[in-house]
Parts: sequence; C-alpha cells; structure tokens
Amino acid sequence: MPNLVPIGRALISVSDKFGLIELSRALAGFGVELISTGGTANMLRAAGLKVRDVAEVTGFPEMMDGRVKTLHPNIHGALLALRDDDEHLLAMAAHGIEPIDLLIVNLYPFEETVAKGADHATCIENIDIGGPAMIRAASKNHKFVTVITDPADYGALVEQMKANDGATTLAFRQKMALTAYSKTAAYDASVSAWMAGEFKEPFPRNRSFAGKFALGMRYGENPHQKAAFYTDGSGRLGVATARQWQGKELSYNNINDTDAAFELVAEFAGDGPSVAIIKHANPCGVGKGATLKEAYLRAYQCDQTSAFGGIVALNQPLDAETAEEIVKIFTEVVIAPGASDEAKAIFAAKKNLRLLTTAGLPDAKAPGLAFKQVAGGILVQERDFASLAATDLKVVSKRAPTAAEMADLLFAWKVAKHVKSNAIVYVKDAATVGIGAGQMSRVDSTRIAARKAGDMAEALGLQASPTVGSVVASDAFFPFPDGLLTAAEAGATAVIQPGGSMNDAAVIAAADEAGLAMVFTGQRHFRH
Repeated sequence: MPNLVPIGRALISVSDKFGLIELSRALAGFGVELISTGGTANMLRAAGLKVRDVAEVTGFPEMMDGRVKTLHPNIHGALLALRDDDEHLLAMAAHGIEPIDLLIVNLYPFEETVAKGADHATCIENIDIGGPAMIRAASKNHKFVTVITDPADYGALVEQMKANDGATTLAFRQKMALTAYSKTAAYDASVSAWMAGEFKEPFPRNRSFAGKFALGMRYGENPHQKAAFYTDGSGRLGVATARQWQGKELSYNNINDTDAAFELVAEFAGDGPSVAIIKHANPCGVGKGATLKEAYLRAYQCDQTSAFGGIVALNQPLDAETAEEIVKIFTEVVIAPGASDEAKAIFAAKKNLRLLTTAGLPDAKAPGLAFKQVAGGILVQERDFASLAATDLKVVSKRAPTAAEMADLLFAWKVAKHVKSNAIVYVKDAATVGIGAGQMSRVDSTRIAARKAGDMAEALGLQASPTVGSVVASDAFFPFPDGLLTAAEAGATAVIQPGGSMNDAAVIAAADEAGLAMVFTGQRHFRH
C-alpha cells in the first residue's frame, strides 16, 4: 500500500464554504486541477480561480433542482478506481475516466434545518444524497484518495501537502477516511431519528445513534477508564449546550452529575427560586425560597455533609448573594440559566469552581429517548417526562391532605423522580429534609432518610428532627405497611406513592390508624 500519494485533481462540493477560498488557492498553488459544482464553482471563479464544472466531466448538466449532479460513473469511477489494478486502469482509459485524488465535501445542513423547525418538505430537500455517496467512495479508496469532510481539517491538509511535495501520507488518508465514515454514519443516524419522529415510529427495526465529539477527558468514572463527551445534535438545553465561564475542564463524573442536577431543578421551572444539590447523581438537597439564596440554604441544610464537593443547579440566573453562600464550601460545578457579573466576580476567586450557564432550562415535559447499554445490546425507552398536578392524585386515606401538605407532596414527588430507587424523600415547607436513595429495601431507604435528617438536626442544634411534620414520597408502592410506619415514626404526616400493591388495603389501613393522609399517583418513577 503506497504511503505518499500526490494530489493532481480535486473535486470540491460543499455546503459550508467557510475557509474554502483560502484552501482552493493553496491547492492551485500546488498545481491541483479544481473541479466543482454549481454555487461552489461560481464562488471560486469569482475569487479568480480556474475551475472545471462537474457537468463537463460527466457530460450531463445538473438537473432536478440539483438533486442529480455527481451521481455518474465519471465521478465515482474516478474516486473508486484502484491505481495499482491493471483492469481498473484499462476501464478508466476505455471510458475516458480521469482519476480524482482529493475529495472535499461537506453535506447539506440537515440537522441545522431540523433544529430551526423547518417544515417536512424543506427537511426532505436537505437530505444529501450525492455527497454521502462520494464520501463513501473516496473513503473506501483511501489507499489512493484523500477525503476531507470538515473545514477544521483544511489546515492539516495543506500542511501535509507542504511537507510531502503536494502528496498526503497513508496515515493522514486513513484518519480522514475514518472521520468521513463517522460523519456519514452520524448524518444518516440523524435522518433516521428525524423520520422515526415524523412517522411516529420511535422503535424502528434498526436504530442508529450518533454523536459529535465535544470534549476529550483525562479519564472516565475511574482513572483506568478512557472517556470522551459527545453531543447528540438535539440542541436540548443542558450541560451539552452550556457555556463554561471558569474552572477546570469538566470530568466524566462532573458532566453526569451536572446533568442530573439540572434536569432535577428544571422540574421547578416557573415555581419560583429553586436550587438542587447533587452528589453522585443523587439529590442531597432541594429547596425553594423567596430568593435563590434562601432556596440554596434550604437545600444545603438537608445534608451539609454530602453537599461538600457537590453540584449545584439553579432554576434562575445566579446572583451575587447566592454566589457568596455557595463559595463558603467546596463545590465542583454550578449550573444556572445565567449569572450576573457580580456573581462571576465572586466565583473568580475560586479558580477550580466550574461555572456553567445556559440560555434557559431543559423542558422537563419534553418527550425524548433514553439509552442504556447492556451486554450485547442497548435498552431504549422514552424519557421519564411524566408530571402530576393535585387533580391527578387519588386520596385513599380517611384524612385528606391539607393544602400545605398537598404542596409539599407534589414537591416531594418531583424530587423522588430524580432519586435512585428505592427512593424515599421527606419534605417540609418546600425543602427536602431527608433523602434515602439506592437501597435494596424500601424500609432501609425510609430509615436512612430519617436518620440523615436526625443527624442534620443535631448538627444544626434543632430540638427535633425536621421530619417531624414533614410529608414523604416513595417512588414506587409500599409493598407492606412497614415502610409507611417507619415514616410515621419519623414524624411524617402525609404520604404520596404510586399504589398498586397487592397489599394496598393493609397499607391504607395502617395509614388511617397512624392518622396519615395518603394519596396515590397511579404512576411510579423507578430510576436505576
């Protein structure tokens, strides 16, 4: 396999024309013949460059509004021919096919068109056909052909040619072929995903997943694991679209936990100032208040120990008062819809603290898909975008919740949705006071949450545990009365749970005997 292959002819057909004139001039300086299509050819001629039309090469004009222009043997034969195969060379000579050594193509902006909310017909017209076909042909024949699909690689191409007297190395061609095939795979995946949505087929026979490299990382969850971050092109607001103002590069765990925190606080969009503090993807405190500072302090007081080194998410732009409170302890990341200049100045003194801002909150009610890899396969499901109002709840106890209890029950239910199962959440006056997560036994989660609340009461010098007079949420039904009674012993006065257990009658009877108000949601929020 040859290492250095000189470039004599180049075919250029691009949608994104950034940097193209400079590159084309550099190619012309190496004596490369330029072939191009439509608007690209016109732009290069206007810049004073000599360009040969694709129509001249194929003997056919562009037709059908540009749908057909490069789909021709004179193009694909020129890209696919093996230069060390005598039969290929004879076929080229017999049919007047001249080799193409360099292909520069980027594709119609399909993802951008969809993101802008274009209509169905416009999206269809932005599905590129000729571009992917040429890219695949050139990439397959990278033994002899160089393919460039990203303007970010123009500089590297020119450096290759400068260093190798107008040629490229095999290693470079291999790297560009991989980049190109990755691009067409991602492009087709985005078209497939869009069609699945358009045609109401969320689970087609074959499912493709695509991502664009966004960030390299020192390691993954642990130092022995390599990792990288890819964006999915959906444009959904969150950590993937955030701007980082300061601090070290985000780690794998930072991104995972920051996403968990921002998705949780998004549940409280429009509910007034709200703050969530996350540690290891689980909430360790969530609070609402008249101000962000108050909301932060109420979230922090749920579990001050776990909040150390945690992630803080706000549902409103960060202000100076809240920033002053946050910097009093070590915090890994703060994410918010925005931040004032004063808040940024306060954070600037903490150089390792990462500050991220977004243009808004993720839509907690927006449908979408979630993925989880297992050995030999991928689990795909709808995102858990379910939400509840008071009118959706069924009172099953003799005593109905008071208005204050009902408000706290709905608050607790929103938080429980984001706590790893088995999940128990105690809430009092729009703030979590105890959270039990990830236990194999629901009773253990109930006890752990109550014990942690007691520990905080002692640390804060409170005379009683904050679970006294609280409400409690369970992400799934209580299979037996024991978990419910443990919550009652901790001082909870009202319960929200899905219901649906074979022992519902016994659980309801236990609630009535303990004087608890209890509502059923009819839905659960397992989070594994």
